[in-house]
Amino acid sequence: MEVTRMLHTTFTPVTRAARPLTDIEFCAWVGQAAPGDRLEYHRGFLGIDAMPGMSTLPDRDRQCLAGLASAAFQACEAGLVHLVQQRLGPDRFAYLAIARPKARTTSMPLDRLLAEPEAA
Repeated sequence: MEVTRMLHTTFTPVTRAARPLTDIEFCAWVGQAAPGDRLEYHRGFLGIDAMPGMSTLPDRDRQCLAGLASAAFQACEAGLVHLVQQRLGPDRFAYLAIARPKARTTSMPLDRLLAEPEAA
């Protein structure tokens, strides 16, 4: 008789914003998120949606999205989050930030962590 082991994993539910996030709101979430917390920060095709001349978004919304994408990338580079994509369909993705464990026990302003990745 063969015994099959089932892997039981639990996932933190994904937080979805009711409206598009700003870079400031994203940074605030990063600052308070517990390890494993997940945030969907964009739904669509980020590379196209944030690109001037290609995006169908109004210019102001596109610029806000580009700022959000930049903040997410900087947080990833600083080791604060993992960035992943979930394919929803053709040319449509959910962009997720997953909070990483905090390396320091002393507090440091988020803007310094983002500006100095080696400080993380």
